[in-house]
Amino acid sequence: MDSKPHSPYRVIRPEDTESLRTTRSPSAGQLDPMITATGLVKSYRKHKTEVPVLKGVDFVAPKGRVTAIIGQSGSGKSTLLHLLGTLDQPDAGEIAFDGQRIDCLTARDRDAFRNQQLGMIFQFYHLLPELTLLENVLAPAMITHGLFSYLRNRRMVVQRAKDLIDMVGLSHRMKHRPRELSGGEMQRTAIARALIANPSLLLADEPTGNLDHESGQIILRILRQLNQDHGLTIVMVTHDESIAQQCDSVVRLKDGKVERLPPTPLRTTSDAIRGG
Repeated sequence: MDSKPHSPYRVIRPEDTESLRTTRSPSAGQLDPMITATGLVKSYRKHKTEVPVLKGVDFVAPKGRVTAIIGQSGSGKSTLLHLLGTLDQPDAGEIAFDGQRIDCLTARDRDAFRNQQLGMIFQFYHLLPELTLLENVLAPAMITHGLFSYLRNRRMVVQRAKDLIDMVGLSHRMKHRPRELSGGEMQRTAIARALIANPSLLLADEPTGNLDHESGQIILRILRQLNQDHGLTIVMVTHDESIAQQCDSVVRLKDGKVERLPPTPLRTTSDAIRGG
């Protein structure tokens, strides 16, 4: 019988902070951009009135960094994230991923781009209630690769899903359904699901918004570990200033534009988590 393959992921426990020490190299301005937005304009129609949300937004997320977007409620944070994730299209402006335009892709190509390059997590977990935790994590792989390709590679894909579930500390819950999970456990499941296709960029829309403080800190530790161990680029929308300050760089959405704040001081992630 074949031995179990070595997992590239390690379990992240609530108390795991000292192991997250890191030294940062170049500043954000010196790093290659993963995704950029130039002059983004977006409005929505409410009754007969055109309501502007984004007014010429410029935005850069460097490769290998965690970038937070903050702003007041209704400032357009989620709208910007949805545009970056090709879930919606701008009225004007350009979006480039790794140097290639993505705002002008066809609907079919946008779907393929999201499946192959992006992972997404939201404030609401969007788990399928009739599926187990493991099946929820596997679902995107079936969509991305197609049923027949998935079946051919099922053993490898299932093992990857189990590794991801183990990484977020839920291997003991693998056969449970969403109704049997806590809010924090459902969000950890959503993170594992977002990573099943090995994305280059993770977009997180208020990932701790529905969680208590302790559960929220676990989610943040998982995201930082993914960034530090695997170089995953993360863009996170949050309304919580204390969470934003734990990221590598912070941008603020104000009056329809993104204003970059002064660079976050370099410090160990364990210091950031403790608020030091």
